[in-house]
Amino acid sequence: MDFLSSTAFWVGLVKIAWINIILSGDNAVVIALAARTLQPAQQRRAVLFGSGAAVVLRVALTVVAARLLALPWLQIVGGVLLLWIGVQLLAEDEDEGDGTAAHAQGSLGAAVRTILLADVVMSLDNVIAVAAAAGGSTLLLVFGLALSIPLVVFGATLMVRLMERFPFIVAGGAALIGWVGGETLASDAVLADVAAAHHGLHTAAAAAGALLVLAVGKALQARSRARSAGT
Repeated sequence: MDFLSSTAFWVGLVKIAWINIILSGDNAVVIALAARTLQPAQQRRAVLFGSGAAVVLRVALTVVAARLLALPWLQIVGGVLLLWIGVQLLAEDEDEGDGTAAHAQGSLGAAVRTILLADVVMSLDNVIAVAAAAGGSTLLLVFGLALSIPLVVFGATLMVRLMERFPFIVAGGAALIGWVGGETLASDAVLADVAAAHHGLHTAAAAAGALLVLAVGKALQARSRARSAGT
């Protein structure tokens, strides 16, 4: 096959692999945070379903991603949504529940909904980056999307295990979602002129998003604990 001897093909392949390694981390963190309080069997289902959903969304968004990101207010809405998700995941009660099947099913449903919402926002940037690296090659684009599956599954599974052993990683994961949310919000088309005039806007918005998620999430967590202690 001619493409196997093409330098451009292999350079594009390396670019796509590297982009996937970097960008799949966000999705893996969201999936791990949403699945961390489930029973082990439910965790596996949430990770597999969430990872598969992330890839399906990337495929579906491949054609329209660039146009969607150009729409005013869309990324502001997406950024606010990610901030809300980060707060909810951090504020979530960390108890594992009563172990009944009904409770496990409810938790799995909530986890899947959270994963899907976050995937919709996060997959837009991922698709554009992979499509740009593919340089118009359908084969490279398909490879890039296929590579997302094992990376997200492995990353999410690893993150769940780390969060179980080191609970402080949960706060770090929530802060990362807040960082991405703030950055997404500041990238909206309506703020293009402001961003051009203030080069530090994206970093400032990202840092503010991370701090907001940590502050609000911890406050809600403390209120929940106080309420539990009073009953």
